[in-house]
Amino acid sequence: LVLFIPMLFLTLLLLFLALFPGAFNCCMKISDVIPKGILRRVERFEIQKADGLCHLEAVILFIQGRKFCVSPQIRKVKKWMKKNKQKILGKKTHSRKQRRTKIIKKKEKKQ
Repeated sequence: LVLFIPMLFLTLLLLFLALFPGAFNCCMKISDVIPKGILRRVERFEIQKADGLCHLEAVILFIQGRKFCVSPQIRKVKKWMKKNKQKILGKKTHSRKQRRTKIIKKKEKKQ
């Protein structure tokens, strides 16, 4: 019985982690103020909804492998998110490369 209880606890913990991988990845605190110039260094961002496992609405900013949780109600953050939609969830668009390719193809067709 002494060995059974810790093994049961460990099994339940592993099962919980497998079923809910994002449970320990939620922002628990958010900042209502954002330091000057931090938005210029953001590599990507995620939006945390206040449903499911996470009970706090937040914008998660990723800068050099670190994450910063800020309030989605900050005017500066809202404006920045509209301008930088391509950085959401780490997805980056390559519109410039595609555009250059199309221009080159058009030039080749003319010759």
